[in-house]
Amino acid sequence: MSIANVPSPYLTVAEVAAALRVSKMTVYRLVRAYPLASVRLGNSYRVPEKAVEEYIKKAGTPCPGSKDGSATHGSTAE
Repeated sequence: MSIANVPSPYLTVAEVAAALRVSKMTVYRLVRAYPLASVRLGNSYRVPEKAVEEYIKKAGTPCPGSKDGSATHGSTAE
């Protein structure tokens, strides 16, 4: 049995970047600043799928000060 065909619960930086629609550098910044959990393997990082899901949930929560709940963190709605 080869482990090459076994699905991994960990994503590469490139896969996370594609999922979040950001650059790889942005993912590296998230990993280094700790909002995105990761595991370092040699010279590369792997991010658990659940960590990406949790980050998306946190990033999509409404701002506490928004009246209608439509604005999210980081938005610049006027």
